[in-house]
Amino acid sequence: MKWLELLTVAGATLVSAVTVVVLYSLGVRLTAIAGDARQASPRTKRYFAYTCFGLCGVAVLFGLYLIIPYFSK
Repeated sequence: MKWLELLTVAGATLVSAVTVVVLYSLGVRLTAIAGDARQASPRTKRYFAYTCFGLCGVAVLFGLYLIIPYFSK
């Protein structure tokens, strides 16, 4: 068995999963902060929150692109 390839895939999976979770969590946190009436610039925070959600969606779609063989022909 090729252990280096197995460790490479495991590492890439871990990094990808952590990235998606952090982006989603950051988006949720920024949305909650933007909803506070006492904030100075809620529009900027909401923009960054939606950007985080968008990047999270792009990462998920890219993962699906890599997994589904029909799309990678």
